[in-house]
Amino acid sequence: MTFLAQSIDSIGTEHFTDRLIKALNVLAGIDFAQAYAYHQNERPVCLFHTFSPEKRVIYVDEYLKGPYLLDPFFKACTRKIDTDLYRIRDIAPDRFYQSEYYRSYYNQTGLSDEICYTFYLEKGVAVVISLLRSGGSSSFSAREFRQLKSVVPVIVSLAKRHWHEVPNEFKDNSSVDQQMDSHTLIESKVSTMFGQRLTPRETQVAAQVLEGHSSEAIGKDLGISVGTVRIHRRNIYAKLRISSQQELFAMFFENITSVGGQI
Repeated sequence: MTFLAQSIDSIGTEHFTDRLIKALNVLAGIDFAQAYAYHQNERPVCLFHTFSPEKRVIYVDEYLKGPYLLDPFFKACTRKIDTDLYRIRDIAPDRFYQSEYYRSYYNQTGLSDEICYTFYLEKGVAVVISLLRSGGSSSFSAREFRQLKSVVPVIVSLAKRHWHEVPNEFKDNSSVDQQMDSHTLIESKVSTMFGQRLTPRETQVAAQVLEGHSSEAIGKDLGISVGTVRIHRRNIYAKLRISSQQELFAMFFENITSVGGQI
């Protein structure tokens, strides 16, 4: 309770996040922590992190170049999931751990588990506070998760007060026609990259393949058969002169990192 009381006292100061994480560490061991603010198709803002300069490169610098577009929590925020604590496996696509995003980027972080507090500020700005376990640590246990979940109202209330001015760092894109869901964002990027080479349906399929959805999940979402999804995937690979999801991701990743991930 000492660290929690100190967190309250330090709202609006540079000491807030350090004391907040120390308070959470009493409930469950945390190797690293970070927080991002997301707003529509703008580049996220890193609110804080506890990484060394070396680890910052992949967790923050590389992430902000574009991989955030395929981050399950970024996509979940565009869907406006409820304010709560989530495990990454609970909100990720069904083939996330087999996706090239996981293999080529997320796996490089060396994390064994990630759970996140997700909530919203004014202007629809989403904030995700990530609590991370490194590869040398075990996953968060059910008991630890319950303990961290029990303080959701307190953590969210404190964080909202501390970061209440963060929405001012984003543009005020409040019009309805500028609201974009996660599929639309990725589809827009894929369409920009590949131009007239892919049909609108192939663009939809390519976007969901990149996100880590299985052919079954894509078919269900688009209202087409699994066989049709597979035909689209073959056509996509043929038109782009590639032969695998790995090559598709490599093309996508090279593009988004070269232009900073902006849609």
